[in-house]
Amino acid sequence: MDGLKVCVIGAGSTYTPELIEGFIVRKKEMPVSHIALMDIDPGKLNIVGSLAKRMVEKAGINAKVELTTDRKKAVEGADFVLSQIRVGGLPARIRDEHIPLDFGVIGQETTGPGGFAKALRTIPVMLEIARDIEKFAPNAWWINFTNPSGIISETLLKHSRTNIIGLCNVPVGMTKSLATKLECQPQDLFLTYVGLNHLSWITKVCMKGDDVTKQAVKLSLKGRAKEDAEWMKINGIIPNGYLHYYYARDKVLEDQKKAEKSRGEIVTEVEAKLLAKYQNPNLRRKPKELEKRGGAHYSTAAVSLASAIYNNKRELHIVNTRNNGTIPCLPADCSIETNCVIDGRGAHPMTIGDVPLEIRGLLQAVKTYEELAVAAGVSGSKKLAFQALMAHPLVPSSTVAKGLLDAILDANKDYLPQFRLKR
Repeated sequence: MDGLKVCVIGAGSTYTPELIEGFIVRKKEMPVSHIALMDIDPGKLNIVGSLAKRMVEKAGINAKVELTTDRKKAVEGADFVLSQIRVGGLPARIRDEHIPLDFGVIGQETTGPGGFAKALRTIPVMLEIARDIEKFAPNAWWINFTNPSGIISETLLKHSRTNIIGLCNVPVGMTKSLATKLECQPQDLFLTYVGLNHLSWITKVCMKGDDVTKQAVKLSLKGRAKEDAEWMKINGIIPNGYLHYYYARDKVLEDQKKAEKSRGEIVTEVEAKLLAKYQNPNLRRKPKELEKRGGAHYSTAAVSLASAIYNNKRELHIVNTRNNGTIPCLPADCSIETNCVIDGRGAHPMTIGDVPLEIRGLLQAVKTYEELAVAAGVSGSKKLAFQALMAHPLVPSSTVAKGLLDAILDANKDYLPQFRLKR
C-alpha cells in the first residue's frame, strides 16, 4: 500500500482521538495509508482503537487502522513513530504526586521528585522502544510526547541512534494564548523562547516584526497567580505555567496538602468517563470532554510537526532537541526546548545567545538535575539517583533527598529493572 505508515505507541491513551483528528484535518498534506495503534493494554486499545477506526472511516480516508499489542510489528516499516506512554499507568502517577508530600515537597508528575520517579520508570522502556526502531524502522522520525519529555529526549539523544524529537503542547498553548491577547494570528508572532521542557520562558515577543514584549507581558499578567505576576512585572519575561511550582512553592505545597484529590486522581475519573463515552458505537469524532484531560493542542503540535518534516516546510516549531551551542550556558549535548526550523532533515535550533541572568541560575540548576536523572535512569546507580534529587531546587536537604529516594525506589520496584540488577 502506497503512502505513509504511522505507528502510535501507547495508543490506548484517551489522547489518541486528538491525534487521529490531526491526521484527518491534514489528510491532503499527510498521505497516511497505514496507522498502527499499539498498546500493552488490549482492553483500552480496543476501545480507543475502535473509535479511531470510526473517525477515519467517517472522514473518508483510505487508510488501514491496525490494532496490535506487538510493538515490533507496529514499528516495522514506519515512517513516523509517535510515543505517548505512561509506565505504571495513572496509579503510578498518583503515587508520584503523594510520595513527595510526605516529605514536605511539591508532588507533581513532571516537576520535582514526582517527575524524577516517572523518568526512572520510563527510561528503560523508551530505550527498548529505541532498539526496536533502530532495527525495524531505522529511518523513521520519532516524535515523543511521553513525559518528562525533556529528560526522555535527552536520554534518547545520548543513548540511541533514532531520529528523536521531543514535543510538548505547552509552547503551542502559550503561542495561541498570546495571539489571542494581542489580537493577531499565531503565525504573526515570533517568540524568543528559552529553556527546557516545563521550564521555559518567553524573553521577547515580536508581532509582524515589531517588538511588543512589554505589551505581551502586561496582557499576560491577567489570571496569573500573585507570585508569578510579581516576578513577571520585575523581570519583563513570560514564564510557562510550570514555573509556578518554583515561584510559589510554599503556596503550592500548602494547597496540595489541603486538596481532597490530586490531579492524577481527578484525571483518573475523567479518563473513566471518556473511555465509557468512547464505547458508544455511534461516536465518530473526538468528544469535547477530552479537553478536560489536559491534551489541548496535541494534534496541532504532533501532526503539524510531522507534516513539516514530511513536506520539508522549513517552518518554525518549538521542540525538544540537542542544544549544540544554542544556549551557550548549557552543555552542548543536552536537550533544550526552543524555536527550531523544521525541514526534511529534522530540527535545527535557532541561536539564542546569552540567557538573561535572572533565569540563568534556575535553568542551569534544573539542567544539572536532568543530566544526573538521565545518568541514573540509564545506569541504575543509586548514587547518581541521590545526586539528582540533591541537585533539584525543590528538594531542600540531603535528609529529604535520601528519604525520597528510598520511598521512590520501593514504590516503583516493579518498574525499575536497572536498579534491581544493581542489587
